[in-house]
Formats: sequence, C-alpha cells, structure tokens
Amino acid sequence: MTFIPADKFANNPVITSDKNPTVKLAKGLISQSRQRKKAAQTVLEGVHLLESMIQNDIVPVQILVSYSALTHPGVQSLLVLISDHKIDNRLMVLSDSLYDSIKTLGTGLDIMAIINIPEMDIYSLKSPITTDCLILNDVQDNGNVGTLLRTAAAVGIKTIICTTGTAQAWSPKTMRAGMGAQFGLTIYEGVAADEVLAYLKVPVLATSSHTDNIIYQQNLNRPVAWVMGHEGQGVCDTIMQSATPVALPQPNGQESLNVAIAGSLCLYETLRQRNYAQ
Repeated sequence: MTFIPADKFANNPVITSDKNPTVKLAKGLISQSRQRKKAAQTVLEGVHLLESMIQNDIVPVQILVSYSALTHPGVQSLLVLISDHKIDNRLMVLSDSLYDSIKTLGTGLDIMAIINIPEMDIYSLKSPITTDCLILNDVQDNGNVGTLLRTAAAVGIKTIICTTGTAQAWSPKTMRAGMGAQFGLTIYEGVAADEVLAYLKVPVLATSSHTDNIIYQQNLNRPVAWVMGHEGQGVCDTIMQSATPVALPQPNGQESLNVAIAGSLCLYETLRQRNYAQ
C-alpha cells in the first residue's frame, strides 16, 4: 500500500469555523432536500460510499476529512486514489469538533465527499423504455428506497423511475441504505404519476394486497416494469388502472409486507424465472 507523505497536506489549513462556505454547504446538503435540489449536489459519508464513488469513476467536488482521521491508513488509501484525479486542492481538513458537528454517522472514519448528482431527464428520452425497470410510486422512506435500489442493482435492473412523492434517491440517507448502488443505475426522479406510463413499452406489474393474481402465476420471462407503491396507500389509482395487480401469498394472513421486502421478493422471482426455471 502506498501512503500519502505526512507533509503532503502540511499547507492545508485546519478549518475550525462553521461559517466556512463549504462547511455550510455540506451541512445544508446533509439535512435539507431543498438545498440538494438547488445545488444538484449531495454528500457521501464514510469509507464505503467513497470507495464506491471511486470505483465508478465519480470525481468529487470536495473532500472533507477530520484532522484526526487524516493519517488513518483507511483514509490515506482513499486519498491516494482520489489524488489520481488531480484534485488535491479540493481536500479540506476540519477540526474534529467541527466535523463532529455536521456528520451523521455515529461511528467509522470521519471522511465525506460532496458530489454532483447525475442529471437524468426522462423528458429527453427519444423512445420509450423497452427494458426492465423499477417504478417507485411515492415510496417515502429513505431506507425503503435505498433497499429497493440496491436490490434492483443486484438483479440487473438498471432503470429506475421515481414519482414526485418518492424520497430522494441521492439523499445521504438513501445513499447509505443503497450502499452506493445508485452509481450503477439510471435514475429518473420527479416524474408525475400520470406521465410515467407514457415512457414505457413493457407490461406494467404493480404489487397489490387486493387481488388473487399471485406472482407465481405470472410470466416474467420478458421485460417488465415493476411498480412499488406508498408504504401506507400502495400504488396510486392512476398507475394501477393501467397495470396488472400482483399479490404475494401470505398464508398466515398478514395484511401486507414492507414495500422493500415485497419489492425484493418480486425482483428475485423475476430473476428466478429467467435464470433457474426448469
């Protein structure tokens, strides 16, 4: 392992003021969805997400690290890789107390990055989507959104459409839940529910607890669009009217499954039929 010389950042001042513009920006991006939308940026916290960033050739706008973490081998190895992008001047060292005041991770190495959110505009598509996709219809919990994105990436679904009420796919909380899966996906956000279907040329399947149409009766050996709905209200009527409702069997009579669990089961049944059908 090649480490950065101890004196490489000797000229980097240690920032101690919460009035620093970059510190204020990072704090706003972490805590405010409006700030993330305005700046089209987000924050990655922790070594794992920064490793994912590097592996996907994402160049950070700014790196923030606490003074005490600067010489940790894990942080040093990250900074070596980041230095390959010639952005040494974008490294900012914060006093430990200042870093502690803006971070949200309880444990781990104190390093974060500000990145630009990829610009994906569904309205610029020249032809309808003909491949598998996942539609998140007003899924509001960041953990559920992140889990669904991570599962989609795991089974090979690359296209995600989020309606206007869905939690931000690139928020720090969703990034942590997704473990960086976002970097390998094409994510369209802020799409009106009544416009979603116009961009699809594949059968639409929507989870529902009000149907006897069990998932195991479906032919999933073709591209499909799976719709996962709001945690309490399910898929909206606008989309459901044009979709095939599909239920997951629940022999013990539970009213419904968590949307992230239900979505994961649907995506893996899709994978099973295609790769392991007898």
